[in-house]
This record gives sequence, C-alpha cells and structure tokens, in this order.
Amino acid sequence: MNQTRKIAFEEHFMAPGFERYSKAFLQFIAPETAEELGRRLADIDSLRLQEMDRAGIALTILSQTGPGVQGEPDRATAIRSAAQNNDYLASRIARHPTRFAGFAALAMQDPKAAATELERAVTQLGFKGALVNGHTQGAYYDDPACDVVWERLQALEVPLYLHPIDFPCIPQTLAGHPEIQGAAWGWGVETASHALRLLFGGVFDRFPGLRIVLGHMGEGLPFQRWRLDSRFAAYPFGVQLQRRPSEYIGSNILITTSGVCSHAALAGAIAEMGAEAVMFSVDYPYESTEVAAAFIESAPLDEATRALVCHGNAERLFKL
Repeated sequence: MNQTRKIAFEEHFMAPGFERYSKAFLQFIAPETAEELGRRLADIDSLRLQEMDRAGIALTILSQTGPGVQGEPDRATAIRSAAQNNDYLASRIARHPTRFAGFAALAMQDPKAAATELERAVTQLGFKGALVNGHTQGAYYDDPACDVVWERLQALEVPLYLHPIDFPCIPQTLAGHPEIQGAAWGWGVETASHALRLLFGGVFDRFPGLRIVLGHMGEGLPFQRWRLDSRFAAYPFGVQLQRRPSEYIGSNILITTSGVCSHAALAGAIAEMGAEAVMFSVDYPYESTEVAAAFIESAPLDEATRALVCHGNAERLFKL
C-alpha cells in the first residue's frame, strides 16, 4: 500500500541535563516503561528514524519534552537552559537536516529574553517556531508582559505549540483522583483553558497573524465552538472581541491529531474547523508511531483532504 507523505511535529526528545525536570512526571510510570521512554527520548539518529521510515514520516519537528524550562524556578537558569537546549537540538538536526527540524525552548520566566531567544533560534538556527510546555510556574501568557513574545512570533511568521503541563495547583474537583489529573484528562483541561485565556484576553486581536497549535485533537476545543459563541454572547462580562470566539478556533488556533487516533473525532474536528486547520502528529515517544500512521492512512477521508492533514497544512504553516 502506498503511504501518504507525513510531517509530524509534536515529537519529543530529551536534551542532556533536562532529566531533572521530568522526574515528577516519571515517578508515576512503571520503572521499565520510564526506562524505555528515556531511551527513546535520548535517541534521535536510530530508533526514531527507523519508525519514521516505516510510517512514511518525511520530516519530524523535534521539541524538548515537558516540562522542560517551564519547570525551572530560577529565571537566569531557565534562560541559560533554553539556549543550551536549542544549541544542542540544532547540532543534532545538522546530522539529518532533511529529516529533522526544531522548535525552540523558551524561558517564559523572562518574556523579553524569550523573544530574543526565539529570534535567534529561528533566524540563526533555522527553527520552525517554538514549543512551550504550558504555564511557567503558574504564570499564563495572556499577561500583557508576554506581548513581546507574541509580537516576535507574528513578525517571524512562525507558530507556537502550546503543550500540556500539570495544573499549578490541583483543582478541588480533581483532588484525590491522580488518574484524571494528568494526561488522561487534566492536561487537556489545563491547556484548553490556557488557550481560551489567550483568546478572551484579546491576544489574537492584538496579533491577528499569530498562530497557536494545540495537540490531542485540539484539547476538546473544536467541539465547543458553538457553545462558546452562545454562552459568551449571553455572558460577556464586559469582554469585547473583534470576532466570535469560534472564528479564532481554526484560524489563530490550529490543531494536531497527536494522541487521539479516533476517526470520529477527526471527522468532527474537520467538520468544525475545516480541513486546513487540522494536522497529523504522533506525540512520540508517548504514543505509537505505528498506531498513529495506521489511523491516518485508514481514516475515511478523500485523498486531497488526507494530503492536507498529513503534510500540506504543515508545509504551508512552516513554509516548507
């Protein structure tokens, strides 16, 4: 069977020294599973390329696994670590420049430094944008102090991938249930809420060319577009937007299929947002490349739509 060409870009690696940030997350995973994840995160040249070849993935955009520098409490250390991560990633991409590209790590502890590092990573290292692992020590990016980063992303015409992270504190409704605080449920709620803070905080009105990417089939947001319009119209609480909330979801907010291999969910997301707002990804190594590739190859899509989702939309977004 002929495979559709694919580009994937919620695909993670671990730079040396960053293991300390992931300890809190890995403690809940069986030791043998954590060991295998560590092996795959550290590998770029061998296992990863083999899986890409089998799945028909022509290009992978790599990003530091969570929480990365967002887990660093010291501002100066975060700035230094972000630059070290980006330099290391650039050196690894240089070994396979036609197969890999990079997303910058950004120390959002200092938005001005983050904007400067973003520009360096894009203009000097050739990165395709940035991936930020959610809030930084409880600080969210609708804060006007972060406008310098949004301005730079818009000027450079590159997107920011907003990746999940733990809640800064566990909501009472999830207390006592660690099984739903993380990847199964809580991360999606936290990340979707962060994206809505940007939307209702006017970030996309101030920076209309800005593109944010959400994984995991949009963390549920595509399926709430109608209700967001309906209830915001009824209860605006004094907030004014230039467009209906739904209009930002599919234009400023784009999504990937990472970690949600459901044909029904894919069809619904495309129906809500349009085929040009949905893109393939895997979430390697936390999800199976084989499963993700089989999912998108067998999806009930016409071939033009499949090509858009698998590679066409990413080529346009990243100017490939």
